Amino acid sequence: MKTDDFNYDLPEALIAQTPLKNRSESKLMVLDKKTGKIEHKHFFDIIDYLNKGDVLVLNDTKVIPARLIGEKEETGAVIELLLLKNREDNIWECLAKPVKRLKIGTIITFGQDKLKAKVLEILDEGIIHVQMLYEGIFYEILNELGQMPLPPYIKTKLEDKNRYQTVYAKNIGSAAAPTAGLHFTNELLKKIKAKGITILYITLHVGLGTFRPVVVEDVTKHEMHSEFYSMDKKTAQTLNQAKKEGRKIIAVGTTTVRTLETIMAKYQEFKECSGETKIFIYPGFEFKAIDNLITNFHLPKSTLLMLVSALASKEIILNAYKEAVQNNYRFFSFGDAMFIK
Repeated sequence: MKTDDFNYDLPEALIAQTPLKNRSESKLMVLDKKTGKIEHKHFFDIIDYLNKGDVLVLNDTKVIPARLIGEKEETGAVIELLLLKNREDNIWECLAKPVKRLKIGTIITFGQDKLKAKVLEILDEGIIHVQMLYEGIFYEILNELGQMPLPPYIKTKLEDKNRYQTVYAKNIGSAAAPTAGLHFTNELLKKIKAKGITILYITLHVGLGTFRPVVVEDVTKHEMHSEFYSMDKKTAQTLNQAKKEGRKIIAVGTTTVRTLETIMAKYQEFKECSGETKIFIYPGFEFKAIDNLITNFHLPKSTLLMLVSALASKEIILNAYKEAVQNNYRFFSFGDAMFIK
């Protein structure tokens, strides 16, 4: 299976640069994963495709303002850090650029020395480990000094940083938003609940693993970076009961899929747990946890496009993407949505 098999042509004008004024007014493509049949709707119509007894699972991770721009204490050279993962107290895994300017022991300062990062380790692919040095509460300092870590294809400044958070974001720790969830409003979630659909939450802190490009020619040789996930006891019990009763489990976003499938593969059931996952889902994967998926439109040759191609098929997905382009759907993080039923 070649990475190039998951390529498609996308006019740059269709890459969404800003979120819509109303989250739930984005377009929604409804795709039948067996037949490839397509319907064109709006996201608020999702309620018509959810039935009483269904279980909707969302990722409640909260994005941190993970992009820090500072300078080397010795020389004043500009260094950018993207915080990926809190490894332990005050020690962070980061993506640094330009990494070639750093060595072990280098001090990077931010906000007139309100925050300092001391380089402890330099790994491959621009990844470093740093110790954060500060006085006070780390996340308060980060909120003051950090910027939202928008993907590189978004060139427009984000006016309201809450628009890169889901309305139900709760557990701090992500370096990117679980973007399928950006379409939900509190009003829509209330309507869904009122229809008799169970809404549950898991946590997966999105890190480099989700958006790192696939650079190998053979898909199966790609390695994911690990990301932290957790599921509480009540969620596990409710999901196990739904499985037992044959009710549908609908994941919101690829991060939710990866969490649910990781837990199911490890324990053969849902279980209260937390850990790190490196699961890589591509065609040939046998889904044991989820039935349907709400997702966005993903980058060419990405692990996310491979995941959705495993749920439907590569042919059905690429045909749907072709139709999305023809119908001027908006793509990627602030773009439109797809429901794979």
